[in-house]
Amino acid sequence: MRIASCVLIGLFVLVGWAVAPARAQNPYFVAYDHHLEEPGELEIALKSTAGSPKGGGDFLGSWTEFEYGARAWWTTELYLDWQTTSGQGSLFTGWRWENRIRPLMRNHFINPVLYVEYEDLNAGDKIIKEIVGFESGRNVPPNSEARHVRDRRLETKLILSSDFKGWNATGNFIAEKPLRGGAWELGYAIGVSRPLKLAASPNKCRFCPENFVAGLEFYGGLGDVDHLTLSGTSHYLGTALGWNLPNDMSLSVEPSWGLTSNSQRALLRFGVSYEISGFGQKVRTLLAKTGI
Repeated sequence: MRIASCVLIGLFVLVGWAVAPARAQNPYFVAYDHHLEEPGELEIALKSTAGSPKGGGDFLGSWTEFEYGARAWWTTELYLDWQTTSGQGSLFTGWRWENRIRPLMRNHFINPVLYVEYEDLNAGDKIIKEIVGFESGRNVPPNSEARHVRDRRLETKLILSSDFKGWNATGNFIAEKPLRGGAWELGYAIGVSRPLKLAASPNKCRFCPENFVAGLEFYGGLGDVDHLTLSGTSHYLGTALGWNLPNDMSLSVEPSWGLTSNSQRALLRFGVSYEISGFGQKVRTLLAKTGI
């Protein structure tokens, strides 16, 4: 599994070698900031989380994102999740429908965003997109059993984000509830990031510092509404690096380290994304031409 992860990262880097600078984009994998997708634009991303849990097989949890700017204040997104576990094969684990709404469109010192997501997954999901409750990522049933256990959930977040002199700082409070009963499970994600250089170079180059965005993520569980606590929960520190490329493409990688005995030892996240500008207008034009 470690070899497969290295190969995937290598492929992403080779793709990026042939292209040069694009817009800055925060490198977070867990935390969200207040920047939404531009109206009518579609971003397609492939991201993965690789791990080697204590007492379990190495795994690669992957997801494909389709993020669309429905309005200036509303971004909607579809996730398709799957995973591969050493000795257990591969498994499609389900889908998620995410919506982010920004109630205040003008920039303020702190910019709130409301997040609502419906999840229809099975017990084998391993993308570890967030940590809530007392999750540890350990004691996950084998794929042969997990595929038969459905887990439908509602996830909400309050996102508070700010930009200041090139820096972005964001805090996410997470509340997630199984739809078949059970308490609201709580978690958090905190992120801070900045381009390596703010001023753009007049010359085109692949490795100009303004094309890279570095950041830190700190995230974990807070128990549930009946037991709000840090005890017995999982917490991670991630160091992220994003590489913004031309043609609206970006690469990102983030090693994360478990900070408590309930956490996994380490996680490696990596991804590639591509943005299709004017997607909504192109679809409307095509439909108009075909008379639909």
